[in-house]
Amino acid sequence: MALQAAHLPDRGVVKVVGDDARRFLNGLLTNDTGKVAPGQPRFAALLTPQGKIIVDFIVAEAPTDDGGGFFLDVPRALAPDLVTKLNFYKLRAKVIAEDLSEVLGVMAVWNGTKETDYGLCYPDPRLPALGQRIMLPPHLVAEAAADLGATLTDADAYDAHRIALGIPRGGTDFTYGDTFPHEADMDQLHGVDFEKGCYVGQEVVSRVEHRATARSRVVPIAYDEFSPMAGLPVMAGDKQVGQLGSTAKGRGLALLRLDRIEDALKNGTPLTAGGIEIRAVKPQWGMFAWPGEAKAAE
Repeated sequence: MALQAAHLPDRGVVKVVGDDARRFLNGLLTNDTGKVAPGQPRFAALLTPQGKIIVDFIVAEAPTDDGGGFFLDVPRALAPDLVTKLNFYKLRAKVIAEDLSEVLGVMAVWNGTKETDYGLCYPDPRLPALGQRIMLPPHLVAEAAADLGATLTDADAYDAHRIALGIPRGGTDFTYGDTFPHEADMDQLHGVDFEKGCYVGQEVVSRVEHRATARSRVVPIAYDEFSPMAGLPVMAGDKQVGQLGSTAKGRGLALLRLDRIEDALKNGTPLTAGGIEIRAVKPQWGMFAWPGEAKAAE
């Protein structure tokens, strides 16, 4: 398929600079910012002390000859709150956090990879098939797409691509402030470094990892009829087993209790959302236990 590009209007940019910026971020985030370098971003999140996701984002670093600094690819609606949180934790650290979402946006490029000088380019660290991202002023999106030789499409096309790959999106597929990293598949999508030092919420995340107690996860679903609406309860008979997230073109995502899905499979009980039958599908990148797998392996 041809290279495609789309401006993502729901994404914003937060800039974090200063002598202590790397160390400061590393003490807060789920991933190791010591491993972030130009062209080598990391997926990460800021958590509550209870280990739930406040906001997730991609941490990219600008080259020194472009001024350096860390640029966070964040949900635009949460960018102001993220800046407030970072300033709350700053104390005496030499760090400046700034919301640049009014002047910088994010463009996704997929079905191939190509460099452009129109903005800060970086691969999506969650999954290679997601392609790359470019931070740039939104009015330059068309020129950047032309420079890449990419077909400029819209955010819905990118969303369908993301959904087909089974990649969760916060705010639609899981609720900020009420979801653990494992439930949002951050452990599977390179969003948590289990070897790094302390960060906010680490104890809870480590406990879930070592005890393998993530009963709920956002997982792909498939359906044959028209798309059921996001937010509908997913039912197994008369029991709710999860909640439906985003959908597009016969595929979707849902936050499901995997133990209850296992029971439904054993009992031959179909899953439905809004009366439409759906099927839970293990993502290709998933390395976690899947309902029915253990039995099949015996």
